[in-house]
Amino acid sequence: MPLNSYNMNAAAMATGGYMDSNEILGVTNSCNPVQTMSVTPAGFMAAHKVNLYELQLQIKHTLKEFGACGNALKLLVQNYSYMLNSTVSPNAEVAFKCLIEEKATIVITVRSSFMYYESLYEMVSHELKNWRRQQAFAGNGAPFNEGALDDIQRCFEMLETFVAHLLAAIKELMRVRLVSEEPELTHLHEQIQLSQENLVYSAFIVDKQPTQVIKKHTRFAASVRWLIGSTLGIHNNPPTVQCIIMSEKQARTFVTRGAQLDNSLAGQSSGEIQNCSSTMEYQQNNHVFSAIFSNMQLMSIKRPEKKGNESVMDEKFALLFYATTTVNNSHQIRVWTLSLPVVVIVHVNQEPQSWATITWDNAFAEMVRDPFVTTDRVSWAQLSVALNTKFASSTQRSLTPDNLDLIYEKLQRKEYITWNQFCKEPMPGRSFTFWEWFSAIMKLTKEHMLNMWKAGCIMGFINKAKAEDDLKRSPVGTFLIRFSDSELGGVTIAYVNEKRLVTMLAPWTAHDFQVLNLADRIRDLNFLRWVYPVDRSAQCSILDRDTAFGEFFSKRQELSSGYKKTFLHVQVYNGNSDNASTSGTPPHVPTHDGMQIGNIEESDSDGSEYAGEIARFLQEANPNDPAVSAINDTIMMCSPRHITMSS
Repeated sequence: MPLNSYNMNAAAMATGGYMDSNEILGVTNSCNPVQTMSVTPAGFMAAHKVNLYELQLQIKHTLKEFGACGNALKLLVQNYSYMLNSTVSPNAEVAFKCLIEEKATIVITVRSSFMYYESLYEMVSHELKNWRRQQAFAGNGAPFNEGALDDIQRCFEMLETFVAHLLAAIKELMRVRLVSEEPELTHLHEQIQLSQENLVYSAFIVDKQPTQVIKKHTRFAASVRWLIGSTLGIHNNPPTVQCIIMSEKQARTFVTRGAQLDNSLAGQSSGEIQNCSSTMEYQQNNHVFSAIFSNMQLMSIKRPEKKGNESVMDEKFALLFYATTTVNNSHQIRVWTLSLPVVVIVHVNQEPQSWATITWDNAFAEMVRDPFVTTDRVSWAQLSVALNTKFASSTQRSLTPDNLDLIYEKLQRKEYITWNQFCKEPMPGRSFTFWEWFSAIMKLTKEHMLNMWKAGCIMGFINKAKAEDDLKRSPVGTFLIRFSDSELGGVTIAYVNEKRLVTMLAPWTAHDFQVLNLADRIRDLNFLRWVYPVDRSAQCSILDRDTAFGEFFSKRQELSSGYKKTFLHVQVYNGNSDNASTSGTPPHVPTHDGMQIGNIEESDSDGSEYAGEIARFLQEANPNDPAVSAINDTIMMCSPRHITMSS
């Protein structure tokens, strides 16, 4: 039976067996043992994905069939006792041969039943591995059916009953000593006993994972669960579970060491955790046997030596949960399980890169692996799913095919993307990595534009050239909102100006939205009239700005005290009108109705072409034109602050 001690916690760590049941599943109907020895369910195949309810029915059916073996075994024991206590008779030799045949038939049945048990266990353990893999995906925001664990536990409980009956049967057979040596029977007993131990160990799991980016001196929670419920009676004297933190290297060494657990685990911790022990509790109503750690806190951490250019945000740790208990008042066992990998930080500015490490690991780790080995490159098809999952979970709206195409462009449209391209190497022409750009957009959207993004008002992922191409065929005043290419966590507006040219406003960031939100900024810019449809594949028409954004506008009410209320107002200055836009013009213009916040036009040029246009206008215009006077005054006042930005 293939085992993996990291994923399934299946390394044997007990000293000998611990089931001592002499009772076989009772079945009222008696039957001839020779006629009822075969337990071979029709159409059985070990599928990769099974219906857990159907699997439970299979186990129940097999247990019922194995009851016939119990009847045959009782008859064998009775006949064996009769032979031992009877006097010598002429039929003694015939009776002895019959006993040997009966025993051999029962041994064959137990062996075939055990083989079927192993097949059932493989199916259940695969479902548990799959559940744990889905748990990792959930760390990236994927939907997760936690309740499936209850069905898996029911399978574990029935398998424990099954293997206990197998073990009891083999012990009874070993008491019927018809020959001096039976090595095959002894070997079968050892196999069944080991399988029972593996079942018990693999049932100890982390059902509630800790946060995967742990900040020192910050509280976090987790819980472990033992899927055997009450079948072994351990809940009557529940053990205390301990927790330590291990580095990746320590975890790998620990897993490969397997059964060589000792009593010095606490000394192997890579840090100090407060409130790191919890006694297991059994809930009678739902049969959950678990230990909850609700108030843990990492006080210190010992970091391993760094490899190459590895940073602390790349270092993976894991929480090791372990417990020691006694079964049947005779055998001591120790179970353990590892959490998903975690990254330990000391400052919030380390969070983005730490989440890159966790996101990659959750998305691309193999179901069975050594801690915490992951691939260093993945296909775009794989990465796009992970990015969409992460973004949709954070912002509650999935990325469109057009969004993903722009993201693919940011990764230079390569078939395979490496870990370094994902979060280590700066994007071409930028000082930041792809992950820094993507995560900053995700954070800005979640914290400042969530409802507008959910409502489909924000196109977001579209480059400047595409935005211009889409807008140039649209009416004057049509606009779209796109994420900035050049400003981390920036959002900009592209719109069709009165000359039917596409103009880009300089990016706004979270700092700007702390002063005035995006919807109110859009309301203040009267030249923004029509919202370009976000989903172009749906062939939607443009939408009136106030219809699209009206529900997000802040209410501006007069104070009841009689005071005149002031408010912040956004305006892009243009010398030709009060509320239009010319790229490169000064950002701040005072008005009489309140304080103003201007905006800088976004441009790929240095602004020289606009300066030339202004110069030609001044040469050709009437010197008495008020616009000429306004332009000259503005140039004198603001020219030292001329700014051009690219996005």
